[in-house]
Amino acid sequence: MGVPAALFKTASCHLHLERSFVIMHPPPTATSRANHARQVRATAAENTGKKLLLSGQVDRQQSRMAELQQRNQQIQDQNYNLLARQDELQQQVERRARELMALSDDLDQLESIIGITPPTSLPVADRISVASHTAFEKRLLLGSIPSGYPLGEATVTSEFGMREHPVVEKTRLHGGIDLRASIGTQVWSTADGVVEYAGHNPGSGMGKMIKIVHNYGFSTIYAHLDQVDVKVGQYISQGEPIGRTGNTGLSNAPHLHYEIRYLGRRLNPEPFMKWSIDRYKTVFEQEERIQWQSLARTVRNQVRVMDQPSSRPAASLSVISP
Repeated sequence: MGVPAALFKTASCHLHLERSFVIMHPPPTATSRANHARQVRATAAENTGKKLLLSGQVDRQQSRMAELQQRNQQIQDQNYNLLARQDELQQQVERRARELMALSDDLDQLESIIGITPPTSLPVADRISVASHTAFEKRLLLGSIPSGYPLGEATVTSEFGMREHPVVEKTRLHGGIDLRASIGTQVWSTADGVVEYAGHNPGSGMGKMIKIVHNYGFSTIYAHLDQVDVKVGQYISQGEPIGRTGNTGLSNAPHLHYEIRYLGRRLNPEPFMKWSIDRYKTVFEQEERIQWQSLARTVRNQVRVMDQPSSRPAASLSVISP
């Protein structure tokens, strides 16, 4: 079947027009080429600027990243040091806890020894304060009043009380205690005090003797000595050597005759010799002729004065204080 002539003519006309349009498109002019070149250069410059901007941002980000990494490392180091310090502090806390437990046990023992029973709710620091004050009061009393033995090794050969005198062979009061000791054995003072008498005491039968005056009306006598090492008026501390044992005076064998007197009255030395911080009630229970409560109150007041800071001097405990 053939193509109609009219349709063929129309298609040919359109083709001719398209070809005519392409052929008639004007070529770019110098101006348009210059504008295009400028546009290309502007685009290139803009792209270059963007690249530089992005490059700067990247550099800043990398620098920031490096700073953050460095800071992170510092934080990690600090964290490591803190953990190490925490471990150290934890070890210290555990060690202190063990020490506190040991201290509590020791404190229980000390309180038992010095005879106090504080409330269970009392803090350890307050318990220590009470115990230390109580212990100080007792130590002060034990040092001011005769306590303990005047010899290192003491064996009683004749006790306090009525007896037949081994030399004169008559019954009389033995006003002290005889302690076995070879000639030259060291004799110690049993309390702080001042020497009232030192030397041979004729007519008393005590031979060479020493008398020491202590606090609160007490005094001690050490008799039948071979050697006297102190002088009248000399201040003596508890446990200080004062002479050596002998066999002088009315004595039939080397020994030490030891007396304790209160306001001139002779007391049995035995409970005083056994008196100590861990046997504190011994002398109070066995020697009732002394007003112990008022004496303890006086000592407690003295300790209280010592504890309180003051511009005036604390009261003296000297044996010659008025």
